[in-house]
Amino acid sequence: MRKETSTNYSNEKRILAGCGMAYALSLIGGRWKPGILWQLLLEGKMRYSELKKTLPGISERMLVAQLRELEKDRLVSRIVHPEVPPRVEYELTELGYSMQPMLQSISDWGDLQRQAVAGSLSRSSYIPLLSFAVALFFLTTL
Repeated sequence: MRKETSTNYSNEKRILAGCGMAYALSLIGGRWKPGILWQLLLEGKMRYSELKKTLPGISERMLVAQLRELEKDRLVSRIVHPEVPPRVEYELTELGYSMQPMLQSISDWGDLQRQAVAGSLSRSSYIPLLSFAVALFFLTTL
C-alpha cells in the first residue's frame, strides 16, 4: 500500500484525472487483465475454473485478485448462484463490453508489431497496416 502523501501517488492521481488513455490503461494494464477480458469477450459468462483453464500459468491468488480489481472497476460482474455447492460465474458488464473495439485494435496492433519485430513484415507493408489498425480503432469508437 502506498502512502497517500507521497509524490508518486499524487503524480499518478493527477495523470489519471487528466489523461483518458492513462486511465484506460490503468484499468486494463498488467499481465493478466487483458487475457481475462479477452476470454470473457469471446466466451461470455464463465465459471472461475473455466477461466483459470484458459489462462495457463496464472495462480489462483492472482486470478482472484485480478477479478476483484476488474469487479471493483465495474468491468466484470460476479454472479453467485445460491446452490450447494455454490456456483460462481463472471461476465463482462456493459462497460466491459464497450471496450471490445479498443481491445480488438490493441490486439491487432500487437500482432502487427510482433510480426514486424520478427522480420516477417517489411517496413513498407507494416506502415499501411498500422495506419489501418489505428483508423479502424477510431472509426469503431465513434
